Amino acid sequence: MSGPDQHQFAVLALALALEALCGYPAWLYARVAHPVVWIGRLISELDGALNRDDDTARRRRLCGVLALVILLVVMATAAMAISHVLRSIPFGWAAEALLAGSLLAQRSLYTHVAAVSSALRSGGLAPGRIAVSHIVGRDPEALDEAGIGRAAIESLAENFSDGIVAPALWFALLGLPGMVLYKAINTADSMIGHRSPRHESFGWAAARLDDLVNLPASRLSALLIVLAAMAGGSVGSAYRAIRRDARHHRSPNAGWPEAALAGALDLRLAGPRVYDGTRVEDAWMGDGRADVRPDDIDAALRLYGRACAAMMLLVLAALLALACTVGFSLS
Repeated sequence: MSGPDQHQFAVLALALALEALCGYPAWLYARVAHPVVWIGRLISELDGALNRDDDTARRRRLCGVLALVILLVVMATAAMAISHVLRSIPFGWAAEALLAGSLLAQRSLYTHVAAVSSALRSGGLAPGRIAVSHIVGRDPEALDEAGIGRAAIESLAENFSDGIVAPALWFALLGLPGMVLYKAINTADSMIGHRSPRHESFGWAAARLDDLVNLPASRLSALLIVLAAMAGGSVGSAYRAIRRDARHHRSPNAGWPEAALAGALDLRLAGPRVYDGTRVEDAWMGDGRADVRPDDIDAALRLYGRACAAMMLLVLAALLALACTVGFSLS
């Protein structure tokens, strides 16, 4: 190997291709679960051990910081050990690609969002609510058909960033340990980073760190969506929506891919939503139609596929540039 960057880009390209083709096999999940499930079990143990209801908010925040540090130390140690072993054995790069692919979500994201479109077409509102409840946290009973469509496309945009672009980016920068640490932070945010009475203080550190590590990927995701719109969509509207609306989203990161997708498809996304019976005010992304239909979900999925392809082309371009500079090797 001439340098770690070349190895990382080569393994990442293989991981993206394998995951897009195969996803995470159901038989494997049934036997050994999924790496994110393992991470989640550790987070649950730390939550149970360190997050005490009778502690003050300050103490719970400090315990949340401690829990996050323990999580990251354990995950970093395991990932570095695995990476070292895989780089020292023949064809270890193939095993590394398989492991990295398990931490990406291109295929599963497409499948879950496509299921919403299919449910709306075949059964209408009730099946659509059930399908969308698998991918969003808002109250499905508060959604009409257009709300279900918007929720599905918003989930597609946000998860494109934090389920695909972000782990791929951190793998490109820091290899398998970077990807594993990112997934640990992102999983911690999803489990304890929300503003519930139990987790508002304890999950503060996880939520803030997740915002930080997702910042570069959210901007890159918006760029990839704009590039994808060149082959079908409105590039100008996507760019204008990003500039005008992204910074007004209640999330410092989700607004970027959501605004890009809204503009590219001439839709209006985000806006007020209901979580756990509470109405949450948020800015609208884009200035197109809010009346989202199943055809719009299908159009979003096609754009998503092109954005994934654009990311793969960027990875291959970086690999080619490195190979031309120093020669190609996977050893």
